[in-house]
Amino acid sequence: MIGRITSSTMTQQSLRTLQTNLADRERLQNQAASQRAFRSPSEDPAAAATTLGVHGEQARVAQFARNLSDGMAWVTTVDTALGASTDLLNRARDLTAQGANSGALSPTARESIAQELETISAELLAQANTTVLGRSVFAGTGDAGAAFDPDTFAFHGSPGDGVQRRISDNETVRVDFDGSQAFGEGANSAFALLRDIAAELRSGANVGPRLDDIDARLKDVIAARGTTGARQVQIERAASQNLATSTDLEARRAEVENVDSLEVLVRLQSAELVFQSALQVTAKSLQTNLLEFLR
Repeated sequence: MIGRITSSTMTQQSLRTLQTNLADRERLQNQAASQRAFRSPSEDPAAAATTLGVHGEQARVAQFARNLSDGMAWVTTVDTALGASTDLLNRARDLTAQGANSGALSPTARESIAQELETISAELLAQANTTVLGRSVFAGTGDAGAAFDPDTFAFHGSPGDGVQRRISDNETVRVDFDGSQAFGEGANSAFALLRDIAAELRSGANVGPRLDDIDARLKDVIAARGTTGARQVQIERAASQNLATSTDLEARRAEVENVDSLEVLVRLQSAELVFQSALQVTAKSLQTNLLEFLR
């Protein structure tokens, strides 16, 4: 049995076809304008799920990048302070060696050396109280404004607790340094040592034996700088790996989310041609005369 196809049926079918072609053209226009493969998860659920996973990984890697940047600021500050401290202690050693030649120095010369040693002690204390964003880099997790008391040289930090930064999923690094380990504390600190040497010079005592004490403090500061340098290398290595991971994730995201501009333009032109052709064909096929209307 042959079914009857009315003009209304043909019209509805033609409109549905035109609507489909129009929707396809609109989708391609949106892709060309936004350079995105889809606007909502319903358009491509699999790609949307992949994109969510990639964005989550990118957020995690971005946090590690911030941790690495902050950690590098800390260890760089510690290294700079320890480097300056090394130079100061070396200068103090030279001055102490000069002061040990008691027979060749006048009281005025000894006083001059003593004053410079006191100045170096103050500068060394300033280096030991170095801060990053208001936090001491030698006081551990302590919240004291300064790691060492300027008068008694008492250590105000928390030597057992270090400032940690997570730089990868399974890796953390300490970014500060225990000030009491590098400089000593109280009467046994490097600051007190230099003041004591200055007082001994003024009293005319032999400061030659004090060279060994300065060497001991130099050894501690140099060892601290070596440890800090190793941590800095660790952070740099992690930063390089994190950057590579970030680049790979961005490539994955672009592969899923972005579209090929040239391909989309070609498909858009094709869809436009199809739509225009469909309009022309529909216009001709739906021309009805009076006889067809009366049927």
